[in-house]
Amino acid sequence: MTRLRTLLACLLLTAAAVTAGGCSDVAEERTLVVLGPWTDGEERPFVEALRRIGERTGRSYVYKGTRSLRETLLAQLQADAPPDLAILSSPGDLAEYARTGDAYPLPEKVAGAAVPPWAPAVTVRNERGEARTHAYWAPVRVDLKSLVWSRWASAGKKVDWCLGMGSGATSGWPGTDWVEDLLLQRQGPAQYESWATGKTSWQLTRPAWEEWGRLLAENNKDDGRALGAEGLRSSFDFDHGRYGLLNGGGRCTHEHQGSFIRRHYGDDVLPEPTARFLGARSAGKSVYEVSGDLAAVFKPGAAAWDLLGRLTSREAREDWAEAAKPGERPYFPGGTFGSVPLSGSTRAVQDLLDGAGEICLDASDAMPPTLRDAFYRAVLEFLGAPRSGALLTRLLEQLEAERLLQLKEDAFVLDDLCDNAPW
Repeated sequence: MTRLRTLLACLLLTAAAVTAGGCSDVAEERTLVVLGPWTDGEERPFVEALRRIGERTGRSYVYKGTRSLRETLLAQLQADAPPDLAILSSPGDLAEYARTGDAYPLPEKVAGAAVPPWAPAVTVRNERGEARTHAYWAPVRVDLKSLVWSRWASAGKKVDWCLGMGSGATSGWPGTDWVEDLLLQRQGPAQYESWATGKTSWQLTRPAWEEWGRLLAENNKDDGRALGAEGLRSSFDFDHGRYGLLNGGGRCTHEHQGSFIRRHYGDDVLPEPTARFLGARSAGKSVYEVSGDLAAVFKPGAAAWDLLGRLTSREAREDWAEAAKPGERPYFPGGTFGSVPLSGSTRAVQDLLDGAGEICLDASDAMPPTLRDAFYRAVLEFLGAPRSGALLTRLLEQLEAERLLQLKEDAFVLDDLCDNAPW
């Protein structure tokens, strides 16, 4: 009878703790699961940092990585078996999870980890129509975009652009980076932010598409007609992309890609700001597009919030940096590194970060998921005839129709995508 009363008491305490948004000691003894995007060895430094957190807290953590992050998380949510934390690169997806109540707002004790522009406030409405604004996630690692990579041997030579679009279900995203970066560099952060948050028509982007089309046509030497299978080769983690497009043996000399790509190259490949390739009409050499890996809590409890706070702490960042190879050292909003020397490419990116003025979150990452996916598809179709004005007109009309639909459904909930660099 005593054992039965003890068991019932534990169950009641657990239920009370869950109702209050916390967890009892019994519930906190389980292993916490972190779902994230890193696989194929890229996850090892993070797993080591997670292990060291476990040594300090006495808790057990497990990391589960997948390249099909959106599909995996959706399946787990439908099965009512979410991870404790999930790390995503898409604030648009996270905003959707905030709207549906699957992701939880940050409590005051960890709200300071929501560093802008990676973690803008999200306004959601409850069942009674009341609006509430909170931060729902925090950046654990960041990357700099608006970069062009080339070898020393290519300095001063004619630019032959590498082009890779294939990336499984998200094929086309390197092309959206091109359009976004050209828009940011040519028209500046204010126009960029207005478009990315759904306030401005897609017609604003037409000059960026046309400029990219001219670059592609000049590069392809076939009067701007279809680029073919070689042009759609992946730039990330499939086929030749595992080694980077500049290692593919082709004639291309320059690649427009984010700072993560350095892990595929040696120090003979270094970055420069995109603005240096655009001439005097750029908005400014210190304006950059950025992305991030963002942590949100999907199974709230004291241990989950504690873990999020620790993952964004200086101590965990130093552990993560120390465990990484020199060419794979992560970047953080505060620029914190461990004591291990940086590789040449890592240092080059860090120098650009240190000199950044205004930074803007990746526009397609921040869009509602259906609009983002339509953007990806439009890029792939555009590549078939990048100099066709009629095709571009149709694509922009389709994207504008999707924007208006998302506005009607009140799906644009992010506003502040640009901010001064926090370095």
